[in-house]
This record gives sequence, structure tokens and C-alpha cells, in this order.
Amino acid sequence: MTALRQARGPESTPTGKVWLVGAGPGDAGLLTVKGLRALEAADVIVADRLGARAVLDGLAADGVELRAEVVDVGKLPGHHAVPQDAINALLVQLAHDGRTVVRLKGGDPYVFGRGGEELHACQQAGVAVEVVPGITSAISVPAIAGIPLTHRGVATAFTVATAHDQIESLGGGRDHTVVLLMGIGTLANSAITLARGARGADCPVAVVEDGYGPRQRVTVGTLATIAHQAAERGIRSPAVVVVGDVVRLSPYAPVEFATLDLSQYDPLAAPERSRRA
Repeated sequence: MTALRQARGPESTPTGKVWLVGAGPGDAGLLTVKGLRALEAADVIVADRLGARAVLDGLAADGVELRAEVVDVGKLPGHHAVPQDAINALLVQLAHDGRTVVRLKGGDPYVFGRGGEELHACQQAGVAVEVVPGITSAISVPAIAGIPLTHRGVATAFTVATAHDQIESLGGGRDHTVVLLMGIGTLANSAITLARGARGADCPVAVVEDGYGPRQRVTVGTLATIAHQAAERGIRSPAVVVVGDVVRLSPYAPVEFATLDLSQYDPLAAPERSRRA
């Protein structure tokens, strides 16, 4: 990166800086202090649709005034208004114009956010770039539904994936929580695939729609029922899908799901049939 800067020559226009800032799930209160400071110092904010715009609106409602111009590069499901290559080029060009740029991304830049691509593009162009982590929806959205991804005696590990990935390779049983992002369009296929493994068709599932947004809603079922429930309730993106026994801990879970005796539950000693009670 140093060599690239030197190659521009001492008389070239000084470059600005790009900050890749995670906006979190869309609640301005969950933006980090470092992310807020970057926004306050920015000349231009290049913003995503999900999470990022809601944070900007929330800051404005709280009386936080930002002087930056806002450029919307938001993406809708199945439709990318601005291709990723064009976003990369925009960040580089703005920085080469001497601007301080915040690329405000929903969630965390490095969790299915293509932040690594934007970082690489800036580095290749000799642009100073810094990443400010955000709170990923994979953790925060289940939390508002009362679902911990790990819990002593219930689950000791979790995997975050997109339903676009090949989820056949996701092993483990109900004590290994699976979180699916961008998974509503392929929910039926994902449920069938996961039910074929050790989790079984009666494994609990929760779908949390529009976490921290005005349409926030929780639907709880099983791998056998969740696709039908989603169709019946008209579940829409954005939504986070959680699969595993931790769903039973949610206050939204039906009474018949609350069958875990956590005071006696020992995942190292309990037989497999007890785990599936």
C-alpha cells in the first residue's frame, strides 16, 4: 500500500480515507462510538439499504446532525441497484478526490457484507482504509427474540450461513445452533435438508422478521412445519432463521417446546434421546 501511494508522486492530489463501518441491525443505539465518530467526520456516506439507512434516520431523530452527503447504493433482494464493482470504484474515486468517506454497511462489514472486497479495492488503489466492526444481525436479531445462540447445557456452538450456501455439509445436532441469513426464499429446501441430519424434522426453528424494525415479528415452529407457517403468515425478508434447541428458550416458543430441565441437563452425559426430548 505504501508503494502504491509513492507511485502517485509527491505532486499528486492527496487522497482521502475510506472507513468501512458496520451499522449493526438498524438500531442507532447499537452503532459503535467509533462508527459514530467516523460518520461525524465524513464528507460522504455511501449507505446500504438494510440497517444503514435506518441508523441514519435514527441518528437524525435523536438530534445528531451529520454534514456528509449521503449516496444510496442500497440493494433489494434479487436486485442490486449499484453493482459491487461500481461501489468499489466509487469509494476509490471519492477518496482520490480527497474526501473522507464512510461506507456504511448493515450489520458487520465482514459477515456476508463483502467488506473484504471493498477493503482490497481500496488497498489496491493506494487508498487509506479502516474497518469499524458492527453488530451482526446473526447475533442481535435472535437476541431480541430471547434466543441465545449458545446456552450452558443446551448449545455449545453455532454456525452462521446463508441459505444460498450448500447447507448439506452443516453437521451437528440440536446442540449446534444454525443461523441462516437471507434464507426466506429457500426456507423450505433448507428445512428439508437440515431435517435429514441429526437434528430431525421436529427440531425447533424460529424466524425473526425485520429485527429492530417496524415489522418485527417472531414465528416459531419445527423443521417440518416452518415452511408452511412462513407461507401462511406471509413471512418476508429481511429475516433471520434460527435452528436448534436454543429456540425453546425464547418466550415466543409454545409451551410444549419448553421441556428442557436446565438444572439437570448435561450435554456431556445425557443420552441422545434426552437431548431430543
